[in-house]
Amino acid sequence: MSVNSYPWNWSAWLELQSLCSDNDNLSTLDLHDHWMRDFFVAAFYLELQRNTEGLECYRSLHSVFQNSDYVLCQIATAHYNLREFDEAESLFEELLRTDPYRLEGIDIYSNILFVKECFAALSHLAHKAFLTDKYRPETCFIIGNYYSLKAQHEKAVLYFRRALKLNRKYLSAWTLMGHEYVEMKNSAAAIDAYRRAVDINPRDYRAWYGLGQAYELLAMPYYALYYYRKATQLRPHDARMWCAMGQCYENENLKMHMAAIRCYRRAVSNNDREGIALHKLARLHNQLGHTDQAAFYYKKNLERMENDQTEGSDIIEALLFLAQHYRNQNLLVEAEQYCTRLLDYGGREKEDAKALLRDIRSVQQHASSQSSMDFENFTP
Repeated sequence: MSVNSYPWNWSAWLELQSLCSDNDNLSTLDLHDHWMRDFFVAAFYLELQRNTEGLECYRSLHSVFQNSDYVLCQIATAHYNLREFDEAESLFEELLRTDPYRLEGIDIYSNILFVKECFAALSHLAHKAFLTDKYRPETCFIIGNYYSLKAQHEKAVLYFRRALKLNRKYLSAWTLMGHEYVEMKNSAAAIDAYRRAVDINPRDYRAWYGLGQAYELLAMPYYALYYYRKATQLRPHDARMWCAMGQCYENENLKMHMAAIRCYRRAVSNNDREGIALHKLARLHNQLGHTDQAAFYYKKNLERMENDQTEGSDIIEALLFLAQHYRNQNLLVEAEQYCTRLLDYGGREKEDAKALLRDIRSVQQHASSQSSMDFENFTP
């Protein structure tokens, strides 16, 4: 009734948003057709982590409100939620060019700089925020992020606590403080911080995910699974959530390998950028004796790593498995190719590759001599 009577009261829209738990609630609301309703719907989509739809709504609003810093900030936030960090970073930089003393929403920009490990940029942002207003919770949060990036976790906690003294309902500060306590191996304090975040906003998937990590550290996999499930329900298209749940199913106390495989498949279908799921699927199928499926996932992971130009032990493991698999399948040409590639690497695997190559060439020579004998014994 309030927003229909006076649509320009944004506080009333935010109160209405807090009462709506899902999209079904939105469809039942009797709201007048007004441009403020579009702002509400866009913000509601971001709150529900329906970021693609929210981004479309804000882009539509941006075409009308072209000079609105708020709309630009929300577009950047949507890109951040979609893990499109480069696009989000460029939008935040544009925002700071138009409003250099802005602090609202800049805490999210500091998260992007943290993820991208931009030490200099984050240091500059923290210094600038401190000069603008050192008593704003966003300023304390940004400084906390800076110390976290420098692995000074005690100082990071100190500044997150300062942010929370200024704003007890600062959701991101509770969540990141939980992360810092996890790094400090203080599981009890981490759980308390995450629970505070969940109490403030039960739709915050980061806090549920953090609780899962904390209970996994405490070797309580059933509790961890409960919280990871909550995170996947809130963020079903995030591969990281499915990977975390898959690793929990793999726990030595559970050993629910088929359930783990289902989780990793969901992660692959949701664009697992880190490639964790492909490697895990290959290993699990190999452990379970599903060699053809293991070869399929090892090959896919190898292609991904080649495209990303990444190096590491995963490449060596994939090459060695594929070489042995194709040798067992008597596909000697393919096995020889993978063995030859393994010779570029050192360690025990190189010696295994040499031994396998000798075996392959021995089989090839035997086959060649057998065919020549058959030819000599042939009488027309």
